[in-house]
Amino acid sequence: VQLQASGGGLVQAGGSLRLSCAASGRTFSTYGTGWFRQAPGKEREFVAAIIGNGYSTYYADSVKGRFTISRDNAKNTVSLEMNSLKPEDTAVYYCAAGRNTLRGLGLAPNYDYWGQGTKVTVSS
Repeated sequence: VQLQASGGGLVQAGGSLRLSCAASGRTFSTYGTGWFRQAPGKEREFVAAIIGNGYSTYYADSVKGRFTISRDNAKNTVSLEMNSLKPEDTAVYYCAAGRNTLRGLGLAPNYDYWGQGTKVTVSS
């Protein structure tokens, strides 16, 4: 599975962005997919995950109620809708794919494939 993240950019606080992750491979629907982010000088942190069939999702407390993860297996894409953005959401966002339980998808080591990252900057 190869992943390509896109959609990052510069947005004012309170604004919205939609990130997309395009995947290659016929088995994409069998993989859970997650978004992680890494701010300058900080460790990579979990943002959101969705299981292969799209029926269940899991969010970090810091983004719950503001971000929504979804997927379209027919198009091999996963999206992250980000609303009410805050300056602390500024980071490089990565999509990843792995086979694990929904809670297991909250941990970076449980992923097998990673995209290259897309930068999100939220100005105050």
